[in-house]
Amino acid sequence: MSLRFVLDPELTPELCARIVTLWVDVTNAGGAVGFVAPVTADEVRTIADPTLAGIADGFDRLLLGYDDDRLVAMAIFTDPRFHLKPHLRVITRVMVHPDTQGRGVGEALMRTAEQVGRDLGLAALHVTVRDGLGLDRFYRRLGYREVGRWPGAIRVAPGDDRDEILMWLGLTEDPSATTDARS
Repeated sequence: MSLRFVLDPELTPELCARIVTLWVDVTNAGGAVGFVAPVTADEVRTIADPTLAGIADGFDRLLLGYDDDRLVAMAIFTDPRFHLKPHLRVITRVMVHPDTQGRGVGEALMRTAEQVGRDLGLAALHVTVRDGLGLDRFYRRLGYREVGRWPGAIRVAPGDDRDEILMWLGLTEDPSATTDARS
């Protein structure tokens, strides 16, 4: 595998279509990226289009991972759009193509996101995780810590509500900068 990452690629129509295809593939393989399988490209576009518009408008940043020329991973640095939080970003839509999972792509994606966050001078990164899939263990291995839960916040089906786990990674040398995520 020849893995490389690109920050802020030009959002051409062809690239946007590839992103939607990745999103569909990840969702339909059971990935927790905003939908519940089965999903179609048209359904994904209802979220993908405004998400990509936020990137095109310069609010958010897009990190893509490629195996040679094949798009296999994605993460978005989402700006909280709140003037008291310019030092933080929420990493959203973290996804790795199902046929590359277990090969270190997710870890490489998140390590690259961490480095990008440091390069941008951010104090911390935040991710939210759907409970019940073991994703919190993945993020813990990368140094994220659980800072809270929203009980039953995600309804994947009638009678199947999941907690949303809030996870945090401090990027500064000063540990007091991220000791209380509620500040």
